[in-house]
Amino acid sequence: MKNFRLVSIAASFLLFVFLCGTFAVCQEPRITPAVKSQPTPAVSVANFDKDNPPLFDEEKIPKYVLPDALKMQDGRKVTTPEQWTKERRPELLKLFEEHMHGKATLFRTGNTAFKTRFEYLSSKPVYDGKGIQHQFQIVWYRGNDEHRVAVLAYVPKTDKKVAAFIGLNFMGNHTVDTDPDIRIPLVWDRSRGAKHGTSAPGKETDRGLQASRWPVPLFLERGYALVTAYYCDIEPDFDGGYLHGVRRFLYKEGEKQKPDEANTIATWAWGLSEMLDAVEHFQDKLGIDPKKTIVNGHSRLGKTSLWAGAIDQRFAMVISNNSGSGGAALARREWGETTHKTNAYNLHWFCDNFKKYDKDIQSLPFDMHELIALSAPRPVYVASATEDTWADPKGEFVSAFHADPVYRLLGTDGIGGVTEMPQPDQSVGGIIRYHVRTGKHDITEFDWKNYFDAADKYL
Repeated sequence: MKNFRLVSIAASFLLFVFLCGTFAVCQEPRITPAVKSQPTPAVSVANFDKDNPPLFDEEKIPKYVLPDALKMQDGRKVTTPEQWTKERRPELLKLFEEHMHGKATLFRTGNTAFKTRFEYLSSKPVYDGKGIQHQFQIVWYRGNDEHRVAVLAYVPKTDKKVAAFIGLNFMGNHTVDTDPDIRIPLVWDRSRGAKHGTSAPGKETDRGLQASRWPVPLFLERGYALVTAYYCDIEPDFDGGYLHGVRRFLYKEGEKQKPDEANTIATWAWGLSEMLDAVEHFQDKLGIDPKKTIVNGHSRLGKTSLWAGAIDQRFAMVISNNSGSGGAALARREWGETTHKTNAYNLHWFCDNFKKYDKDIQSLPFDMHELIALSAPRPVYVASATEDTWADPKGEFVSAFHADPVYRLLGTDGIGGVTEMPQPDQSVGGIIRYHVRTGKHDITEFDWKNYFDAADKYL
C-alpha cells in the first residue's frame, strides 16, 4: 500500500508538470493587489439567474490555470518574435474565431455578397474655428438594395494630419454633440422585448445626450480627431438584428447561422475596420493620418474594440474601457458577469460555439489575456471603474498583467514592471497601460485624458 501511494504521488506530480508545460499557473497571490477587495454592487439578483447568482466574493473564486500565451497548441514554446508573428498569433486568432467570435470570411477579401462605397456629405468649422466637423457615409449595396452607416468626425484645425480615435456610440451621432446639423438616424429600442426590435427616428431632444462620453472640445484641445458612428447602424443590438443590418446581405430568408460563424460583436468590429477604410479614402479631406488611428470602445463596444484591434493591425493603438466579460476580464475567474451570463442575456454577441463553455469555462482553449496580447506590440490601454464590479476590475487588471510576456518577447516594456493593481485614479504600466477610475460604469474625461496621454507618448 505504501508503494502504491508513492507511485500515485509520483504520477500526480508528473501530471502537474505536464499541465504546467501547457498552462501558466495563475493563482492570484503572485500579484499583490493594492486594492484587495471589490465592493458588492447594488444589483438585484432577480435581474439575473436566480439559480446561479453572480459571484462577488474573492474567497470563492475557483482555482484556475491560464493557457500560456507563448505555448503553441502542440506544446512548442514560442521563443522568438518571428515565431509569434508567423505561428502563434495566427493560431490564437483561429482559436478565437472558432470558439468565440466566429469566422467572418464573407467580410474579407473576395466577398461577393455586396459592394462598398463611401460618400462625403458635408463639412463646417465648429467651436469658434478650433475644429472642423465632417459627415460622410459608408454604403454597402447589392443592386438597388443599400445599407448606410452615417459617420461623424471632428478634426482639429491644423495644417498637418492628426491622429484619430475611431469608436462606436450607443445612441446615435446626434447624441455626441448638440450641433443641429448632425443627421439623426433611426434608433433601435431593445427595451420592448420584441425579438426583432423596434426602431423610430431619433429625437431632437436627444441632441448632445451623451456628450459627456465624447468631450469634443477636449479632443480638439489635445490635437486629436474623433471619428464615430452609431453601432446599430452597422447591426442592431438584439437577437435577430442581423436581419436588419449589413449581414442581411449574407443570408437567405430562413437560413440559419453556423455555430462557428461571426455574430454581432464581430460584425461591429468589422464595421470599425470599414470606418478606417473610409478614413483612408477621405484622409486628405479629413486631415487625418490613417496610420495613427486608435480604436476605442466602452462596455460591449470595448469588447468590440479589442477584437477589432486583434483582427485589424492597421489600428495603431487599442483601448478597452470597462469591457468586462468577453472583453478584458479573465473568463476563468467567473466573477460577476460570467461567460454563462453574457451568453444567456446576449445570445447574439458571440458565435454559438462560445456557448459550449457556459458551464465549463476552464476548458476554454484561451483566455482574455491572450485577446489583449493579440494587439502586441501596439499600445493597449485597459481601464476599469471602482463601482463597475459586474465587469470585474481586478480580472481586467490581471488579464493585462498576463499579456506582458508577449509584449516583452516583441521588444517592448509590456506593463512596465507593474505587479500590483493600482489605487483608484492612477494610470500605471508601460505600453500596456491600466487604470481603475473612481466611479461607475461609464467613460469620462478622466479616462479620455489618460488615453490622450498614452497616445502622446506612444504614437
